[in-house]
Amino acid sequence: MLKSLSSIWLLFWRIITSPFRFAYWLLLKVFNWIKNLGNNIRGFFAEEPEDEPLPDTFAKTLQNPSGLLEHLDALRKHLLRGVLVLVVTTAFSFTYVRQIMEWLANPLEQGLQELRAIEVTENIGTVMRVSLLSGFALAFPYIALELWLFIGPGVSRRSRLLGLFAIPVATIFFLTGMAFAYFNLLPVALDFLFNFMGLTTEARPASYFNFVTSIMFWIGTAFEFPLVIFILARLGLVKGRTLAKQWRLAIVIIAVIAAAITPTIDPVNMALVMGPMIVLYFLGVGLAFVARPGES
Repeated sequence: MLKSLSSIWLLFWRIITSPFRFAYWLLLKVFNWIKNLGNNIRGFFAEEPEDEPLPDTFAKTLQNPSGLLEHLDALRKHLLRGVLVLVVTTAFSFTYVRQIMEWLANPLEQGLQELRAIEVTENIGTVMRVSLLSGFALAFPYIALELWLFIGPGVSRRSRLLGLFAIPVATIFFLTGMAFAYFNLLPVALDFLFNFMGLTTEARPASYFNFVTSIMFWIGTAFEFPLVIFILARLGLVKGRTLAKQWRLAIVIIAVIAAAITPTIDPVNMALVMGPMIVLYFLGVGLAFVARPGES
């Protein structure tokens, strides 16, 4: 009898104290997370990597493949956190997707009302695509931060600080590229496409928003040229003097890229894409000289 009463009392005590024990467990988890985060931040800025030539590093990796597995596991964790943030920002964008779609449809004469869907799942797929692009634009700074936290331990402390300062700049470049595509490129491209040969064109949501989101994304990505060149120069993979000498080849490559991502085949729209990319390339060359002034 006493044993059963003791068991009942123990069960009753566990039920009563369960909220407090859960709160204690949660606080302990948060405290340990903050502590580990502080240690990681301290190590990120304090540790100095070994200065080894790239061939020696590659040979060491072949001799000890387990080190490569550790790096792959770290990359997996960084990418997982980036994907989780992307899911959150995409869900947030989904709540405002109609306003975003109305804004993207502004270049059309009648706006969103001008689009006509002909497939059952077309509207759903379009909404998800627009939500994903908006979510990526919102999550871009954090994704860039996660990638730099993975790369950072392999570079010097000064380069880590410069990389952290470069993340806001990369975000500004990406958003500037998207704004350039929306305000400058799309109106000209849409006018050309809708009036080509005098043929009547009826826009569909899937084709229109796929076209708009693709061109905005790739132009925004192209605007990252200066940052990419700066980082490569900082890591010693390219030199400003070499890039400056190869400017003719760079223009040819830019022309090929512009032809691939230009929404139309006419030279006017291609020039609209090429012009900013050429300017961004020479800006990147200047940043390469700044990254390593003594070695450029």
